Amino acid sequence: MEDLRGVVSDARGTLETLAGKIPGYHGYKEKEMRREADKILRLFLADRFQEQRSKLSNVQNNLASEGKLEDLGLLERVMLQLQLLIDRLKVAEYGYAGLFDAVRIKEEQLDALYMYDNALTVSVDQLTEIMDKLAIAAMAGEEIRSTANDALLLLQELNTTFDRRKDAILTVGQSQ
Repeated sequence: MEDLRGVVSDARGTLETLAGKIPGYHGYKEKEMRREADKILRLFLADRFQEQRSKLSNVQNNLASEGKLEDLGLLERVMLQLQLLIDRLKVAEYGYAGLFDAVRIKEEQLDALYMYDNALTVSVDQLTEIMDKLAIAAMAGEEIRSTANDALLLLQELNTTFDRRKDAILTVGQSQ
Protein backbone atom coordinates (compact mmCIF):
# COMPACT_ATOMS: atom_id res chain seq x y z
CA MET A 1 0.00 0.00 0.00
CA GLU A 2 1.42 3.32 -1.10
CA ASP A 3 1.90 6.00 1.56
CA LEU A 4 -1.08 8.26 0.89
CA ARG A 5 0.40 11.20 2.79
CA GLY A 6 2.69 11.94 -0.16
CA VAL A 7 -0.10 11.48 -2.68
CA VAL A 8 -2.33 13.98 -0.89
CA SER A 9 0.56 16.44 -0.60
CA ASP A 10 1.43 16.11 -4.29
CA ALA A 11 -2.18 16.79 -5.29
CA ARG A 12 -2.08 20.40 -4.11
CA GLY A 13 -2.86 22.99 -6.73
CA THR A 14 -1.19 26.33 -7.48
CA LEU A 15 -3.61 28.27 -5.29
CA GLU A 16 -2.90 26.03 -2.31
CA THR A 17 0.83 26.34 -2.92
CA LEU A 18 0.52 30.15 -2.84
CA ALA A 19 -1.68 30.05 0.25
CA GLY A 20 1.03 27.97 1.91
CA LYS A 21 3.18 31.08 2.05
CA ILE A 22 0.74 32.75 4.44
CA PRO A 23 2.16 32.65 7.99
CA GLY A 24 0.54 29.89 10.02
CA TYR A 25 -1.31 28.41 7.05
CA HIS A 26 1.40 25.91 6.14
CA GLY A 27 1.25 24.08 9.47
CA TYR A 28 -2.54 24.05 9.37
CA LYS A 29 -2.55 22.67 5.83
CA GLU A 30 0.04 20.00 6.68
CA LYS A 31 -2.24 18.74 9.44
CA GLU A 32 -5.23 18.77 7.10
CA MET A 33 -3.31 16.74 4.51
CA ARG A 34 -2.30 14.19 7.16
CA ARG A 35 -5.92 13.90 8.27
CA GLU A 36 -7.07 13.52 4.67
CA ALA A 37 -4.49 10.80 3.98
CA ASP A 38 -5.64 8.88 7.06
CA LYS A 39 -9.28 9.24 6.01
CA ILE A 40 -8.49 7.96 2.50
CA LEU A 41 -6.55 5.03 3.97
CA ARG A 42 -9.38 4.08 6.34
CA LEU A 43 -11.97 4.25 3.55
CA PHE A 44 -9.72 2.08 1.38
CA LEU A 45 -9.44 -0.44 4.22
CA ALA A 46 -13.20 -0.35 4.79
CA ASP A 47 -13.72 -1.17 1.10
CA ARG A 48 -11.28 -4.08 1.29
CA PHE A 49 -13.00 -5.43 4.39
CA GLN A 50 -16.34 -4.93 2.62
CA GLU A 51 -15.11 -7.25 -0.15
CA GLN A 52 -14.53 -9.92 2.50
CA ARG A 53 -18.00 -9.25 3.88
CA SER A 54 -19.44 -9.97 0.44
CA LYS A 55 -17.55 -13.28 0.30
CA LEU A 56 -18.92 -14.21 3.70
CA SER A 57 -22.43 -13.28 2.65
CA ASN A 58 -22.12 -15.55 -0.40
CA VAL A 59 -20.98 -18.43 1.82
CA GLN A 60 -23.94 -17.85 4.14
CA ASN A 61 -26.38 -17.75 1.23
CA ASN A 62 -24.96 -20.95 -0.29
CA LEU A 63 -25.13 -22.81 3.00
CA ALA A 64 -28.68 -21.62 3.64
CA SER A 65 -29.84 -22.61 0.15
CA GLU A 66 -28.35 -26.09 0.65
CA GLY A 67 -30.06 -26.45 4.01
CA LYS A 68 -26.77 -26.56 5.94
CA LEU A 69 -27.86 -24.37 8.82
CA GLU A 70 -25.64 -25.66 11.62
CA ASP A 71 -22.81 -23.14 11.05
CA LEU A 72 -24.91 -20.09 10.16
CA GLY A 73 -24.95 -18.82 13.75
CA LEU A 74 -21.16 -18.80 13.89
CA LEU A 75 -20.94 -17.13 10.48
CA GLU A 76 -23.41 -14.49 11.65
CA ARG A 77 -21.12 -13.68 14.59
CA VAL A 78 -18.22 -13.35 12.14
CA MET A 79 -20.40 -11.07 9.99
CA LEU A 80 -21.29 -8.85 12.96
CA GLN A 81 -17.63 -8.44 13.97
CA LEU A 82 -16.68 -7.67 10.37
CA GLN A 83 -19.48 -5.12 9.95
CA LEU A 84 -18.50 -3.49 13.24
CA LEU A 85 -14.93 -3.06 12.02
CA ILE A 86 -16.08 -1.66 8.66
CA ASP A 87 -18.37 0.84 10.35
CA ARG A 88 -15.66 1.92 12.77
CA LEU A 89 -13.18 2.46 9.95
CA LYS A 90 -15.66 4.64 8.09
CA VAL A 91 -16.49 6.89 11.03
CA ALA A 92 -13.27 6.91 13.07
CA GLU A 93 -11.97 10.21 14.32
CA TYR A 94 -9.63 11.98 11.94
CA GLY A 95 -7.32 13.35 14.59
CA TYR A 96 -9.18 16.60 15.11
CA ALA A 97 -8.98 18.57 18.29
CA GLY A 98 -10.89 21.79 18.68
CA LEU A 99 -9.28 25.15 19.31
CA PHE A 100 -9.98 25.02 23.04
CA ASP A 101 -9.56 21.26 23.61
CA ALA A 102 -7.17 20.14 26.33
CA VAL A 103 -5.40 17.83 23.87
CA ARG A 104 -3.55 19.49 21.01
CA ILE A 105 -2.99 17.22 18.02
CA LYS A 106 0.44 17.60 16.44
CA GLU A 107 1.79 16.38 13.12
CA GLU A 108 3.74 13.57 14.82
CA GLN A 109 0.55 12.33 16.44
CA LEU A 110 -1.30 12.38 13.11
CA ASP A 111 1.57 10.43 11.57
CA ALA A 112 1.32 7.88 14.39
CA LEU A 113 -2.42 7.58 13.76
CA TYR A 114 -1.79 7.03 10.05
CA MET A 115 0.83 4.36 10.75
CA TYR A 116 -1.55 2.69 13.20
CA ASP A 117 -4.26 2.55 10.55
CA ASN A 118 -1.77 1.52 7.87
CA ALA A 119 -0.86 -1.55 9.93
CA LEU A 120 -4.39 -2.82 9.27
CA THR A 121 -3.45 -3.51 5.64
CA VAL A 122 -1.71 -6.68 6.83
CA SER A 123 -4.90 -7.71 8.63
CA VAL A 124 -6.94 -7.31 5.45
CA ASP A 125 -4.61 -9.77 3.73
CA GLN A 126 -4.90 -12.20 6.67
CA LEU A 127 -8.69 -12.01 6.60
CA THR A 128 -8.74 -12.43 2.81
CA GLU A 129 -6.76 -15.64 3.16
CA ILE A 130 -9.11 -16.97 5.83
CA MET A 131 -12.23 -16.01 3.85
CA ASP A 132 -10.87 -17.69 0.73
CA LYS A 133 -10.29 -20.90 2.73
CA LEU A 134 -13.76 -20.61 4.20
CA ALA A 135 -15.41 -20.17 0.78
CA ILE A 136 -13.47 -23.08 -0.75
CA ALA A 137 -14.29 -25.39 2.17
CA ALA A 138 -17.97 -24.43 2.12
CA MET A 139 -18.24 -25.00 -1.65
CA ALA A 140 -16.57 -28.41 -1.26
CA GLY A 141 -18.97 -29.35 1.54
CA GLU A 142 -16.12 -29.58 4.03
CA GLU A 143 -16.09 -28.59 7.70
CA ILE A 144 -15.86 -24.80 8.10
CA ARG A 145 -16.19 -24.31 11.86
CA SER A 146 -12.43 -24.13 12.49
CA THR A 147 -11.83 -21.60 9.72
CA ALA A 148 -14.86 -19.54 10.77
CA ASN A 149 -13.52 -19.49 14.33
CA ASP A 150 -10.16 -18.25 12.99
CA ALA A 151 -11.98 -15.41 11.21
CA LEU A 152 -13.97 -14.58 14.34
CA LEU A 153 -10.87 -14.48 16.54
CA LEU A 154 -9.00 -12.26 14.06
CA LEU A 155 -11.92 -9.84 13.81
CA GLN A 156 -12.38 -9.70 17.58
CA GLU A 157 -8.67 -8.94 17.91
CA LEU A 158 -8.90 -6.22 15.25
CA ASN A 159 -11.85 -4.60 16.98
CA THR A 160 -10.03 -4.71 20.31
CA THR A 161 -6.94 -3.22 18.68
CA PHE A 162 -9.08 -0.52 17.10
CA ASP A 163 -10.36 0.35 20.58
CA ARG A 164 -6.77 1.40 21.35
CA ARG A 165 -6.53 3.68 18.31
CA LYS A 166 -6.72 6.84 20.44
CA ASP A 167 -3.69 5.60 22.35
CA ALA A 168 -1.63 6.18 19.19
CA ILE A 169 -2.23 9.91 19.63
CA LEU A 170 -1.90 10.02 23.40
CA THR A 171 1.31 7.95 23.53
CA VAL A 172 3.11 10.17 21.04
CA GLY A 173 1.82 13.25 22.82
CA GLN A 174 3.21 12.14 26.19
CA SER A 175 6.70 11.40 24.88
CA GLN A 176 7.33 15.03 24.06
